[in-house]
Order: sequence, then structure tokens, then C-alpha cells
Amino acid sequence: MPEAIWIKLIGTLPSLFWAIFAIIVYLSLRETIIHRLVPRVTALRALGVEVEMAGQLLEQAAEHSDSPVTPTMRRGVLSRLEHAADTLKGGRLLWIDDHPEHNGSLISLFRSMGMVVDTARSTAEGLTALRHGSHDIILSDMDRDGDPRAGITMLRELEDADIDLPVVVHAQNFNPELGVDSRIFAGTNNPVEVVHYVIDLMERIRFAAPEV
Repeated sequence: MPEAIWIKLIGTLPSLFWAIFAIIVYLSLRETIIHRLVPRVTALRALGVEVEMAGQLLEQAAEHSDSPVTPTMRRGVLSRLEHAADTLKGGRLLWIDDHPEHNGSLISLFRSMGMVVDTARSTAEGLTALRHGSHDIILSDMDRDGDPRAGITMLRELEDADIDLPVVVHAQNFNPELGVDSRIFAGTNNPVEVVHYVIDLMERIRFAAPEV
């Protein structure tokens, strides 16, 4: 065999050795790579579906709201939902409203993010649920069964029962300019703001929770 061919063959050996080495490394680590990568990709895809579903539910909630939801507001809250997915997951809400069907879209939105949402149609039902369950946040309307101050009366009953949970009021006729009870964390008539307030509270709760 001509000397020139031998020289070329010898010159290709390092590359060949590296190729063989790379194949060996890949085959030995293939299972580990797959086991670590696939769950991560699956989680990202699942999160994308959750956020997409949340966007659709938010649009439905906005359609039934008298308070405007701009595209900028929608993008902002969806971005927060994406980043707060782990924070919201496992959180427990109690929504007290004599017409829970009015909140169906937001209830479904929170559930799509992995939260547990219980409902009660009256303060009495709500107090029973709070005594027999564990909740992080109370969402409430203001006007129930013809009583425009039912939500405020509920706050006093919560105090009497030593139930110290943050309360977010979501009511179409809520007007913060008339004053906000000190027991209320926040009040709004806008569905986007409801989501922001729930994220705010869950972040505080998670941050304050002692590490196990």
C-alpha cells in the first residue's frame, strides 16, 4: 500500500477514536439523559397547557365582567401565572358567594393551576367549611341574599370565630373609594386583579411557611 495512503489512515485515527469514545459515552449515559430530560419536557408541556387553559378561562371571566380587561392586563397576569405555577399548586381557596355560577370561569382557572377551590353559598356554610377544612384564602362577594353588607358582617363573624385568614372581596359593585374594611386584604370588581391578589397571597404564604 502506498505510503501516502498509510499516512492518511494514521491521520484519521484520532478522529475515529473520538467518535468511538463519544458513542460509548452516549450509550452509557443514554438512559440517564432520557430519564432526566423527558420529565422536564413533559412538565414544560403540561405547564404550557395549563397557562393556555387559564388564558381561555380568563377571557370567559372578562366577558361576564363590567370591569375592562385589556390585552396588556391579560398578558401580564398570564405571565405571572406561568411563573407562579409551583406557588399556586396545592393552595386551598374557599369562595363564599350565593351565586357561585358567576365565578365559574375563575374557579376553573384556579383549579387548572392545581389549586383546591371549595364553595359556600352563605356565611354559615362558609364557617362550617372553615371549621372542618384547611384553607389558605377566603374569596367573598359583598351582597348576599339581598343584604348589601353580608360580606362585612361575615368579617365580624370570622373574628368572633378566631379565623384569621386573608379575605379578598370580588364584587361587581365594589367601590374602594367608599373605604375598605381593615379585615379585607383587597377588594376588586376585576377578574384579572382577583388572580393577582391570589398569587400575591400564596407567595406570602409559601414564603412564610417554615421549611420541612
